[in-house]
Amino acid sequence: MKAWICDSEQKLEIFIPFLGKSRPFLGRCCQTCTPKSWDDFYYKQVSSIRFRNTIRVTEEDTRYRGWLVRRVCGFLAVWEWKIPADIPRDLPARICRNRRVRDLATGQSRGLRGDSESHQRWKETVLKILAEIQAPLSPLLLRLCNWALLKLLNHLFFSVQLHQGQLEMVLKAARTPDVPLVFLSTHKSQLDGLLLSSLLFSQGLGVPRVTVGSQLCSPRLRALLSRLGGIFLPSRMVQMLSDWDEELPGAVLAAYVEEVLRSRQPLLIFLEEPSVTQCLSAPAWEWLALVYQAMRDGAIRDVILVPVGIAYDVAPGALHQQGARSARPLGIGACLWAACRALCRIRGCARVDFAQPYSLQEFAAQNLTRQSCKGELLEELLLPTILGRSPSQLDGKKAEIWGPGPTTAAGLEAEEEMLVTKLGLHSLSDSVACSAIMAVGITSTLLLHKHREGVFFSQLMLDFAWLLEEILLRQRDVGFSGQLRVLVQHSLLLLESHLTLYHLSPVGDILVVPRVSAEALSELGHHSAALLPVFASEAVGACAILALLMDMLPFLETTVRASGIVFSHDELYHETLELLLLLPPNLLGFQPCQSLDLQSLDIVDKLILCGLLEAEEVGASWDPLPMLRTAGSALTAASGPGWEGTGVPTGWNWRPPRVAWLESECSDCDLALWPFRKGSQWVTMDFSDSDSEDQVPRRYFKLKEPQGSPGFLLFLCRLLSPVLRTYARAVAFLDHPSWPQPEAACGEALLQFLAEEDGFEHPSRSVALSSLQTFKEMGVLEEVQTPAGPLLHLGQPFQSSESRKKLETFIQRFALP
Repeated sequence: MKAWICDSEQKLEIFIPFLGKSRPFLGRCCQTCTPKSWDDFYYKQVSSIRFRNTIRVTEEDTRYRGWLVRRVCGFLAVWEWKIPADIPRDLPARICRNRRVRDLATGQSRGLRGDSESHQRWKETVLKILAEIQAPLSPLLLRLCNWALLKLLNHLFFSVQLHQGQLEMVLKAARTPDVPLVFLSTHKSQLDGLLLSSLLFSQGLGVPRVTVGSQLCSPRLRALLSRLGGIFLPSRMVQMLSDWDEELPGAVLAAYVEEVLRSRQPLLIFLEEPSVTQCLSAPAWEWLALVYQAMRDGAIRDVILVPVGIAYDVAPGALHQQGARSARPLGIGACLWAACRALCRIRGCARVDFAQPYSLQEFAAQNLTRQSCKGELLEELLLPTILGRSPSQLDGKKAEIWGPGPTTAAGLEAEEEMLVTKLGLHSLSDSVACSAIMAVGITSTLLLHKHREGVFFSQLMLDFAWLLEEILLRQRDVGFSGQLRVLVQHSLLLLESHLTLYHLSPVGDILVVPRVSAEALSELGHHSAALLPVFASEAVGACAILALLMDMLPFLETTVRASGIVFSHDELYHETLELLLLLPPNLLGFQPCQSLDLQSLDIVDKLILCGLLEAEEVGASWDPLPMLRTAGSALTAASGPGWEGTGVPTGWNWRPPRVAWLESECSDCDLALWPFRKGSQWVTMDFSDSDSEDQVPRRYFKLKEPQGSPGFLLFLCRLLSPVLRTYARAVAFLDHPSWPQPEAACGEALLQFLAEEDGFEHPSRSVALSSLQTFKEMGVLEEVQTPAGPLLHLGQPFQSSESRKKLETFIQRFALP
């Protein structure tokens, strides 16, 4: 958007299409894990601008024309949608003939009196379990519910956009013979299942079987969803006390998934829970394990996986605040009441994106071959650095992926369990990466992390345009278009209950101030979390720079400017790697297959590209320590009692600061020896493998203010600060509960502690649970098996308050105060 003042002194806003004739496509599959799928399932015209509002049905979507058709075109269109063949009618008999189910049942019933009676007993048990899992599709109910859903969605949203190029890509993958499609989606609200099911049904992809996670449903709602395509994990039946009955539900479920995939019926799996975003849920891991097991056992030769991203202006029902709190089963009446409440809200927009499909067989083959290169545990890499037990020798190549999955799937070995975890985290990363950024997310981010005290509407529009440009430069798509003023006004209208607007008549502007309340801050934080994966690399690098500055702060004079501080590449890489080891990759949107050392190098490069760092040449004989002795007032007292000749207090385990103040009269360097020079790009690079420091010069950088982005470093630090503050407060939480205790109870107690201490009524459940998982990986918390179940207790090193204080100090170094 540009402003232009014409001769009549009227200020006109000119909106320039920022993407021309194409849009960025970031949903390409991983070249490391699926190199063959990179070329096979890519649609060449995927980047062309062709969007369709899937909830807008006109007479063009029917075979008929006329005045009456225009009034009932929605019903006629839904009635013409093709319902493919359901799973075989002899499904119960197929399940009973399954080898695993038959062997499990007959092996345990052997020796009982009356073979026919025992056979009838376990057959009835199998049918009862199957009825809990699914029900046959009802074509009439499907069409009526989809027609009613279209009416509801048209009252909830202005549009639900779908990229036609992405759809053609998925349709091409669906034409692969004898290979089923499995959609792996993010989960933003309880409406997602019905929305995606209707969307796939309307676009000719079939009626998918939709997995239902941990949400408790009433019997009537469960029966209705089953007839519409919902499938459930079987509940453990209390009246069955024998061991073989406890294992039978898992065998029946595995056999059912095999039959669904063999019949090429689409399967939709939600990777996360609405209240715990960007974390692989336990039910999702179970479903993925069943799909992998079906392919491994030869029921199908391959599966094509399609990551799906969903983005809302405002998710219906605000389920990110209510999600896991409700222990009561969800009923039909509650759903109708939630729909009525949603109809009273201001309408927003929604966007559904498909990432590039890829082959499960190829993914498994590529990852199982790399299982022999198993990395070190996080406890071995990061714990010595925090406690100061040994010199800091971090190696990002040796780091394992975060968050091993549960070990409840029968028939999977440890390597295969890790493979399923990698698959889930990888697909979740792809789904988040292909999700569009909405206008409400951009506005919330600006109000929360840049203008917490308030901002004028005119300045908010300028910052909106700046942040939009930064998002597009990082090849991320947005789910809106239109005039800048209208976009900002629309987002403020959706957030009006959490803002205070002051109309200033003399100034002719509007002052926008976020309300200082737990609900308002929670809502803004929820929307702004969508931008963290976009700027995750730069945010990690900015927090690493902040940690270096905190190390150097006691040694700097107040007159030293940030532009006069020089960073060593090795120390910046070291700090970045420490932070990457602390935070789980899925929380930042990183792929688990990427090694942390390469991510650290990539982060440093991105800091240079975004203009926060510039290369600085330093003489080969330059030593920062003599300068530090004269740089700050803290070091001028080196000759005082208790100080040694180096200017360090006696008995203080001190290491040289990781940043140095570089004097302006630094000597010039030869370009043949040094690749960096002021105001110029490097012209030579030394990639030799020599370990000699004399032959490989060190790289140095200094801070720089990017043009047109004032305060960009602080903005990036604020993006990641909520996560780091939650981690730091989680360390303080370790002092309060009585150990040991169950992990579920520990998580709920942590959420209550964060709400009380930090003043947030609804703290981020994802970050809180991620902190507990990280502490388990680090050895801060240890899990012990007891007759009552697994319990968590403090690890041996952290039973002392001194060690816990070191951990909290280590985390706080990276966060803004």
